[in-house]
Amino acid sequence: MSTADFQKMTSALGGDKRGPLTDLPSVQKVTVLGAGVDAQAIACLCLSEGADVVMFSAYRAELEPLRAAGGISVRGQGPVGNYQIDQENSPSIRLTSELDAAVDHADVIFVTGPVLKQRTYSLVLAGHLKEGQIIVIAPGRSLGAVEMAWNLRVGGNTTNVSIVEPGQLPWWVRKDGNTLNLSAIGPAKCGVIPGSNQRVLAALQPYLPNMVPAPNVIDSGFSDASGFIEVGALMLGGPAMPSGGPDLPVGGVPLDSQATFRNLIGENHRAVMRAMAGERRAVAEKWGVRTIPDNKELYELNTGAASGEGSRPVPAPEHAEALVRCAVIGSLVPLLSAANIADVAAPTTEAMVSTACAVLGGDLLNAGRRLDTIGIPSVNLEDARRALEAIAAGEA
Repeated sequence: MSTADFQKMTSALGGDKRGPLTDLPSVQKVTVLGAGVDAQAIACLCLSEGADVVMFSAYRAELEPLRAAGGISVRGQGPVGNYQIDQENSPSIRLTSELDAAVDHADVIFVTGPVLKQRTYSLVLAGHLKEGQIIVIAPGRSLGAVEMAWNLRVGGNTTNVSIVEPGQLPWWVRKDGNTLNLSAIGPAKCGVIPGSNQRVLAALQPYLPNMVPAPNVIDSGFSDASGFIEVGALMLGGPAMPSGGPDLPVGGVPLDSQATFRNLIGENHRAVMRAMAGERRAVAEKWGVRTIPDNKELYELNTGAASGEGSRPVPAPEHAEALVRCAVIGSLVPLLSAANIADVAAPTTEAMVSTACAVLGGDLLNAGRRLDTIGIPSVNLEDARRALEAIAAGEA
């Protein structure tokens, strides 16, 4: 999507009758919270677009390898090149372990990492934000912006900030030493609090080139299919649910090019995913959302291509476990919470959450993003909808 087309779309969603968007907010100074692979990819993209980039981490184990390497190489799709770190006389990513200085510097703050880390950042950020700053939850999953808004308010934040919820980042990332190999992700919905502030999305388009502006974060949140696809793909297997990869002779090993996320998924996996997609749609309709993409689009967005460009790498076992935990907490639990308020049955989603709790240990249901813990009353659907709409509009 070109910048002109993007601005026309955001202008229409925002009810702006003045034509192409002008006087966009500044996004020149960028801070990335976290130093994992997604954070590194975001920092490189922003630097490639001419931004002044700071990367924060409280963990020496994350920052020291980057300092020692002196830079990050990017290959594949996206901002291919070599990006320097902590260089005084040339554009580079500056590393810091001082949160207050990093946040004070920023027009835009990318909050990366798993949901639990994002939650911690939201509570810590409350006392450090300035008027007009933009927070991007990378990625937001289901109603991540609503949780961020609630935690900021609970933490005492009184400034007017925008909170952006992209459904997916621009790329899948595979790290090999100091090299990031990027594979492009398809168009994904992106909402903002307040919902009328479409100018923020237009300004961020160079940093989130795959985003499609959503009318609000309710729409983008219920359109999130990451949880049921990731949990289904990574937890269900065995002879009764064979993968969708190529058939191999006994003792055969798949080629590296075939070791992709999509090839984990067979037809029986997809049947489970279709059931969960149906439950999400039924719940979303009760909350007034009828614009969830079709199953094919959701599937392709979250699984990537079977091979080559656009393919999603298979995570290592320890990363797969962390991904499932994050998907349950940030995607499946919000759906179950919304289903409970709307009095809609979601048995397949509930079974997947129970299975994940049994496998991973811990009460992920109560640790998850439940609506009653982020400012949405659970007494009746009408009151809950009004409360959610008020938060999405930036009125609460």
